[in-house]
This record gives sequence, C-alpha cells and structure tokens, in this order.
Amino acid sequence: MFDDEDVEAKIFFGSTEETKDEKSERCSPYDGIAVSIAPVCDSDDTKWALKIAQKAAAHAAKTPLSQRIAWLEDVAKKLEENREAFALMLTKEVAKPITFSRIEVDRCIETVRLTALELSGLHGETIPTDIMPSGRKTLAYFKREPVGVVACITPFNFPLNLVAHKIAPALGAGNTVVLKPTPEAPMTAYMFAKLFITSEYAVKDALSVVYGDAEVGSTLVKSHIPRVISFTGSVPVGHIIMSQAGIKKVSLELGGNAATYIDKSADLETAAARCAFGAFYNSGQVCISLQRIYVHAEIYGEFATLIAEETAKLKVGSPYEDDTFMGPLIDSESKERAKNWIASAQSEGAKVIAGGEEVDGLFPPTVMADVTDEMKIICEEVFAPIVSLVSVPDYETAVEKMNDSPYGLQFSIFTNDLKMTQAFIEDAQCGGVVINDIPTLRFDVQPYGGSKLSGVGREGPKWALEEFTEIKSVVIS
Repeated sequence: MFDDEDVEAKIFFGSTEETKDEKSERCSPYDGIAVSIAPVCDSDDTKWALKIAQKAAAHAAKTPLSQRIAWLEDVAKKLEENREAFALMLTKEVAKPITFSRIEVDRCIETVRLTALELSGLHGETIPTDIMPSGRKTLAYFKREPVGVVACITPFNFPLNLVAHKIAPALGAGNTVVLKPTPEAPMTAYMFAKLFITSEYAVKDALSVVYGDAEVGSTLVKSHIPRVISFTGSVPVGHIIMSQAGIKKVSLELGGNAATYIDKSADLETAAARCAFGAFYNSGQVCISLQRIYVHAEIYGEFATLIAEETAKLKVGSPYEDDTFMGPLIDSESKERAKNWIASAQSEGAKVIAGGEEVDGLFPPTVMADVTDEMKIICEEVFAPIVSLVSVPDYETAVEKMNDSPYGLQFSIFTNDLKMTQAFIEDAQCGGVVINDIPTLRFDVQPYGGSKLSGVGREGPKWALEEFTEIKSVVIS
C-alpha cells in the first residue's frame, strides 16, 4: 500500500484528498536529508475541514456499532500488514531508532484493537427513580452518545500511537474528527489516516487531516464546531488552549517531571538498568521520562556507580541500525537546550558521571550526580536525555521532594518493603504510580494522565471513549 517513494502527505478534507501549491519539507533530525513533504495549511483550510466534519457528524453518529468495530479492526489489520513501512517513516521523520519505531507501530495496532474491544462496553445503565420518597416508579436510564466533532492535536515524540489514542476512540464512538498532527511527522499521520479513509468500512467524511502549527491549532481551538479538544503537548500551549477554547470539553496531556525513589532494600542492579532505560528511552523526549532519582543515602554511591555503568552500555548512533538505543534529539535547538541544562547544573555544583559530551554530533545519555533541590535542572521538565541523582536520608524526605513539583504525571519506587509500597501508593501526588519499575512504564490499556500542571482528563481507550461521549438521561413515565 505504501512504498519508499511515497513521501508527500496530502490534506484530507473529509474523505477527499487534496494538496496545495505551498508545501513544507521535513528533514531528518539525524542526517538532514529531506524525508517528507506536506501542504502548508492555513485558517481557511482548517475552517473548511471543520465544516465538513460538522456536516458529517449526524451520519457518523447513526453508523452501526458493528461497522465502527469492523472499521477499527480493518485499520489494525492493514497497519500490521504495512508495519515496516510505518516504522521506517517514523525513523525518517523523527529519528526514532528503528527497533523502537517497530515497537510504536505494534503498540498502535494494539491501541486500535483495544478501542474496538472497549466499544462493546460503551453503554449506560438503568436508574431506580423510586429510591427516595419523592420519586416514583419509571423506566429511567442513561446512555452515552457521541459529542459530534472532536479536534485532535498531537506531538512529535509518539507521532503514530498518540494519534491512535485520540482518533480511534473518537471515531469508534461515532464522532467526526479533525486531526492536526505534529509538523515533525506529517507523512506518518497521513499514512495512518489513509488506512481509516480507504477502509471498506469507513464512515464518509468522518476524518479530516490538516497540517500546520499555531494558526491551524488556534483555529481549531477557537471554533464553536468541536465539542472536544484533545491535546498532547507542552504546558504553555495547554494554558493557551484553556484560555481560547470557550465552553467545550478539553482533554490535556501535558508535561511531567517523573521521579523515582531507590530504597536501600531495593534490588540495585535491576533498578539501575531500568532507570537507565526510563531516563534515556526516546532520547528522554517522553512526558514520563525519568528525570529525578532520589536515592537513600546509604546506597547512593553504589547506585550512582551502577547507573553510570548501565548508561555507558547504551549505543548512541544511527537510528537506522537495529542495535541503536538512542539517536538524536528532535532538532538542534533541543540539543543546545540540553547542553545549557548541563552547564547550568555544573555551575551550581552538580557533577557529570556519565555522558555530557557529544558523540559524533549526538547528545549522549547523561547522568548528573550531587544535584540539589535548588537547581533548575530538577525543578523543570528537561525533555532531554538527562537524569539527576539526589541523595535523601529516608523515604519520607524522598516522597516530599517528589511531590514538591508543579507536575504530577507518574512516579515510581524501588523497594522490597511492603509497608513502604502501601504508603507510597497513597502518598504520591500524581496520576499514576509504579512499584519496582520506572515511572516511564505505560500500558496502553491503562488510564493515563496527570494531576496539577500535568493535565486534565485521561487517555487509554476505555477512558478516551468517555471523554469523547456525553451522557443523555432518559425517563419514560
């Protein structure tokens, strides 16, 4: 269905493919070679896509559930058949190492299939209206209905699976969707959307795709047509969306400052290996990348040595090689920002115990030791392959420091103390806790989202279906 020469993304105005004279070129973050082309959309294009979605919404809502389930299953099957083409495009556009690109495609397939499974549970329940003396016997129930039009805005770090987490539940629930994918991966989004639009089970004009940045995004958010805005990205943009959206549902998956505590009872070798993975997977460009490691003072030195050794084992290089763990950051600005994080922390007294220096022009996985609470590197989201070690005297200090953050996405703990585990589940102020593994751990079947500045709402097929539907209450007297 796709070949290596197919590199030009098209606009989808509903089920109709179009292009424009003005186009933008996407170059690989690894070698600078042009890898894809996309039309440059504007406010008028976005408004037209929204009108098409609005017109198609009534038909989409009446589409049989069996057809929508078959639609998702067909997309998953076609994606599986084109697995390598999608993985290669991911690697080309965002320089994700090919092994992890294949994993993202596999997760995307599972996300679509999980959504199809969850659709069978999208129902209401009866309500006993005579439960109180003021009531009386009726037939009362509630049902879930599609909201109508959903606007989806997605980021670069998982440009396939995070699209699936939005459009599969939105379309599966019977809505129409206007998608604005990340400018860094237009072809990946186009290829995925094409699977939906060309499916024999497709709902006509249910999905539109427009490309662009602030102008397109702002037009989507300000429009009265979408009933839900689903956004994954930065906190500053999340603030803008909340101020512009007006009266509509807004689902935001924003930044994080993921942390873990290494207790003296933990298996240190396992913890070090997992922490190296969690900190540097996807070049640290994950909302739940491990950024802060609080280590019990009695085992701090030993753990620091172990994680430095584990970090040194990670291969940094070409994303096209199967054994590469980490490729480049998404752009040169991100690399310079990472360098500045390191320099700032060193000037404040922190030490580099692994990484720190470029490897063939690529920023390496970097471990900072002797980090303190006052340092900027531990207070803000780094979004780079840098992890900081902080010595703490006990569990209580660690959890206090974890919670002392404007973010609350996911935290974890490594311990063999059952009482500490139970306490941590209650004490951690975040959307998700992980025991004896990294906070970067996420299964697509779970609810996913955070507290505080980390966002509003939850993803995961079951919970996204709730975000993209509304409750209608019914009474038959």
